[in-house]
Amino acid sequence: MKTIKKISLVLFATLALTLSSCSSDSDGGSGDAAAGTMKAKVAGTAVTTLDITTYATISSNVLILQGNTGGTSSKAFNINVLTYNGVGTYDIGGGTTGLGQANASYIETLVDISNPTDFQSTTWQAPYEGGAKVGEVSVSEVTSSNIKGTFHYMAKKNTGDGALIEITEGSFNIPLD
Repeated sequence: MKTIKKISLVLFATLALTLSSCSSDSDGGSGDAAAGTMKAKVAGTAVTTLDITTYATISSNVLILQGNTGGTSSKAFNINVLTYNGVGTYDIGGGTTGLGQANASYIETLVDISNPTDFQSTTWQAPYEGGAKVGEVSVSEVTSSNIKGTFHYMAKKNTGDGALIEITEGSFNIPLD
């Protein structure tokens, strides 16, 4: 009986330690995108890019993140941090000019396989008129070969009705070119 009590005590202590060491993602975190991908919910629907069509590069203090799902019905994210300076959070929109520190877009392309030159493409862009902050990109980890972080933004369709689309729970884990 003493052995069962000791084992129970050890298990309880281990469980308590494990639960107390967990952290929430409310501080931005690094997200949970698989290596080589970007992922997010677009109007509530999960979208994950392919490793082969996803890349990141840094040049002259500009960070470019791009990813695409590929195929004849592709979805793509494009994020540019124009004032990149390492780990930190960058506003999409806002600031004194309304442009913020970053811009982003979400693109859907539909290709008719019987006539591939006749495709439909729709782009939503952020920021949009008014200049208010509409999202942010957070870089949580960067090495000489990889970059990780999170993003979210509201974007406006650049044609037709100008509808808004919400990009939430975004994360990236991309090798740097």
